[in-house]
Amino acid sequence: MEENVKRVLSRLQGQCSKREYCSKDILAKAVKLLEGDEDAAREVLESLVADKYVSDLRYASAFAREKSSISGWGKVKIAYMLSAKGIPRETVNEAFEDIDDDSATRKLENVIRVKYRLLADDPQCKIKLLKFALSRGYSYDEVKSVVDKVMTDGEIA
Repeated sequence: MEENVKRVLSRLQGQCSKREYCSKDILAKAVKLLEGDEDAAREVLESLVADKYVSDLRYASAFAREKSSISGWGKVKIAYMLSAKGIPRETVNEAFEDIDDDSATRKLENVIRVKYRLLADDPQCKIKLLKFALSRGYSYDEVKSVVDKVMTDGEIA
């Protein structure tokens, strides 16, 4: 392995030891650091994957957990964002096993309740709540049942 490639590999190992990256992001970083040498960049990526510095499953799981629990995203939006990163659908499905569905539903309900407070007097409240929740990446069935529950409760908690 040539000296420049070793230097880039060492630098990327340091970055990967601090946070998760997907293969696509690391390959792009390696290509940039190696001034466009894609073959050497692939060699660096293969080495990082072999040494377990990079794992698309680990990245997808961390991303899914964070976006679900902290950002309140639904599986539809998470899957879309991960597929944009080049993560295979099977890996995305495996990452979804780390998401607590009950916690995600509670998060959705809380987010809809907060939005309901702002829209309670609006004649198009239900439509706006549905659109809002769908934009967060939840399925229509999940959204509809939670919106109906919130509006039936009429709670502005």
